[in-house]
Amino acid sequence: MDVEIKVGNLRFVARLETEAAPKSCHAFQNMLPLEAQLVQARWSGEAAWIPFGELDLGLGYENATSHPGPGQLLLYPGGMSETEILFPYGATQFGSKMGQLAGNHFATIYEGNDRLKDLGELVLWRGAQEISFTAIE
Repeated sequence: MDVEIKVGNLRFVARLETEAAPKSCHAFQNMLPLEAQLVQARWSGEAAWIPFGELDLGLGYENATSHPGPGQLLLYPGGMSETEILFPYGATQFGSKMGQLAGNHFATIYEGNDRLKDLGELVLWRGAQEISFTAIE
């Protein structure tokens, strides 16, 4: 399954990593369609995030990493920090005020990668942005 992601006039398409992170993908699919706020990450470097507070998705760790590449989306199931989606657009080391974290790599952008830098500049210099995720059948 693929997902269309829109932020302002930017459009991305991501592939869900259903073999490597089946539980995370299932939890994410249950959230679709999703509309939220994307904000610049505070501790993770060149990344933005979508905070979900104390939302309990009933997930553990699978396909977890602290060093996602640009366009490798992470779903953090909560615990040391709040539940979130991390959206790396450049060099990233996932972390929080508690220290380094690992999140579940559940989706990879394969269309629009050339606009990831634009996304970073938009969020960094213009503040929080509306983001939407929609399933593509």
